[in-house]
Amino acid sequence: MSAEREIRTFQRPALSRQRGHDAAAGAPRSDFAATDDYIGFCEGLRQICGIDLTQYKRPQMERRLRSYWSRLGVAKLTDALPRLRSDPAQLDDLLDRVTINVSQLWRHPDQWARLEGGLLQELAAGGRVRAWSAGCSYGAEAFTLAAVCSQAIPRATVKITGTDIDQRMVARARLGEFSDADARGVPVPTMQRSFDRLPNGWRAKPALRSMTHFEVGDLLKVRPPASSYELIMCRNTVIYFADQIRDELHAKFAHALRPGGVMVIGGTERITDAASLGLAPIHPFIYRKS
Repeated sequence: MSAEREIRTFQRPALSRQRGHDAAAGAPRSDFAATDDYIGFCEGLRQICGIDLTQYKRPQMERRLRSYWSRLGVAKLTDALPRLRSDPAQLDDLLDRVTINVSQLWRHPDQWARLEGGLLQELAAGGRVRAWSAGCSYGAEAFTLAAVCSQAIPRATVKITGTDIDQRMVARARLGEFSDADARGVPVPTMQRSFDRLPNGWRAKPALRSMTHFEVGDLLKVRPPASSYELIMCRNTVIYFADQIRDELHAKFAHALRPGGVMVIGGTERITDAASLGLAPIHPFIYRKS
């Protein structure tokens, strides 16, 4: 979703499952499920909770899974499926290990400075900003954006949509509550402008919560209309996907941006042939649609 814990979402499979083939090997999934316990486990997990791990680069994901189950005395991955079907707590623990939903408010402050220092004002020239936090996890990015918008473009109408496939994270995001660790490195006056103090953390003020909306959704399946957003942020979400899936997502985001809109990606990511998508870099890891 790496040494640093990243915001990540899991997606249901795209073309590979629809065609009944394993994208990595080009063979029918049913054949592999019979002989490959990793593929069999991934298919079983997809049936249990809708999360498909085969869209991720196999070596990293397989190491993580085998390490997890080995510590619990399970040698063959498919032998773990009955436990996941019968024990919701075990399933939650597994998902917490393979979906790394840890972030922080104002993460990568240089990008927020770029947005606040002029980009948001340009995007709000028409009086509104529609933004998409794609792979929103528990909402730190979306609420940071809401706080920055409230300061940089206070007169604009701002609507921020956060999407994540993990319904647990979406439920948490809707609360708008964050721990002190989530706010690490953020000056207290900055937090106090947009968040109310809790005994062990912070809660977004009503004005910020009114800007944000969170929904459960599969990024590979959602079909946003063309030119439906002024700003799309998808940071540290696609780096573990297979290249084809990553490129499909970037093309979808470019389609959803209005001309002149801005897309922000993670600092370890790249867009393959951005020009073919109508995107041009304007700052490191920030692109504008022509």
